[in-house]
Amino acid sequence: MRDWPRFDGHDLLALWAEPDRVHAAFLDVAGPAVVRATLPAEAGRYPALSRRFPAAAWFERSIRDLWGLEAEGAADLRPWLDHGLWHIRAPLSGSAARHSPLQELPEFLPVEGEGIHRIPVGPIHAGVIEAGHFRFHVQGETIVRLEARLGYKHKGVLALMLGKSPRAAMRFAARLSGDTTVAHSIAFARAAEAATGAELPPRAAALRAVMLELERLHNHLNDMGFLAKDAAFAPLSAQFGLLREALLRVLAQCFGHRLMMDRVIPGGVALDPEDVSLARLRAVLAEIGRELPGLLAIYEGHASLQDRMMGTGIIPPALVASFAPGGVVGRSAGRPFDARLLDGPITVPVRAGGDVDARWRQRHDEALHSLALLDVILSALPSGPATAPLPQRGGEAVALAEGFRGECLAWLRLDDGGLIEASFLRDPSWLHWPLLEAAVIGNIVADFPLINKSFNGSYSGCDL
Repeated sequence: MRDWPRFDGHDLLALWAEPDRVHAAFLDVAGPAVVRATLPAEAGRYPALSRRFPAAAWFERSIRDLWGLEAEGAADLRPWLDHGLWHIRAPLSGSAARHSPLQELPEFLPVEGEGIHRIPVGPIHAGVIEAGHFRFHVQGETIVRLEARLGYKHKGVLALMLGKSPRAAMRFAARLSGDTTVAHSIAFARAAEAATGAELPPRAAALRAVMLELERLHNHLNDMGFLAKDAAFAPLSAQFGLLREALLRVLAQCFGHRLMMDRVIPGGVALDPEDVSLARLRAVLAEIGRELPGLLAIYEGHASLQDRMMGTGIIPPALVASFAPGGVVGRSAGRPFDARLLDGPITVPVRAGGDVDARWRQRHDEALHSLALLDVILSALPSGPATAPLPQRGGEAVALAEGFRGECLAWLRLDDGGLIEASFLRDPSWLHWPLLEAAVIGNIVADFPLINKSFNGSYSGCDL
């Protein structure tokens, strides 16, 4: 059996499959550049990557569930997406067969020790939140192990895309994780454009950059507010909520949708905002820029709030190095990568604390950074068309887009008529959930909601 190349000095981005082969995408940190590798799955098996790249473990489990391929020497062979309740086993294998559901959920990892208790939470939660199960092992009030089980939001996105044109399949990419609709749509569109050799009009590229920063900004405002709320500081939460609502309303005016869903298409953008709407947008952005320093002062001026945030939910530096998380989770723990670096030089804020406080401050830094970028881009929007036709031809490509959680990845292979033969979408949260499991160890159960929100991992984005 052929083995993977060494890829020393590279970080794992994603691992996925087809019925007879397995693909991996790596980040060449020195480049930076995305590098891909493919291995045949001989007799339904392939060499595991999880012994060298711990982040590969969840990907290997999903490959087994979706394509029926087994990672030889894997760190974890338990099911991931299929909890034993599917009526079709390995639905993407090309030889899927019906079977009776097992009706037995996969086992959780055991914990031994005196006075250890288990606390199951979910998958149904209070409030408006996605479905996911958390199994705590606690000693007194202290968490000694957390294991997350996702898969409850599995939608069959990859199968739904097969045989469709990129423009028809774009709606599925836009809904993989609704709060990251712009970033996932841009990654998907970039892959389609690279596969077909399409040229993106300059105005479309600029408008996409604007939408990407706006999505980052409204999500960071939301997360900073909800972190304050989870720390029982309602006034700060209300202030951030007001700013985000003002921004979402002007986004609806500019793009016809509060979250800008379905506004990115392969070849460009679906709607070109009018000048009067862009002027209103700039006024709202200026108001947010005036308010953010004062909100930071409020955050720093309350000792009770600082006490909840500082030193809580620290990610061990060794795990940051081995999992290579993107976005706020990575940059607040000293990992400087940002997928926007692939498009050219850019200075991004980076912190080193790796705790809830660092993740809150990182969001504040990035919100100010997005405001500065938006001012530059909106001041020099090029004229011309906002979309171009997508050639109907075959090809294959992988692309990244920097969402508010980190880099979103899309891979496409098109047949000669330009229809999708195979695809894969990867949300940044694939690399964040395992780190949440580690960051809560040694903290009390009551701090879990705060730590969880500081990561803000997407359930749907990992469930495909």
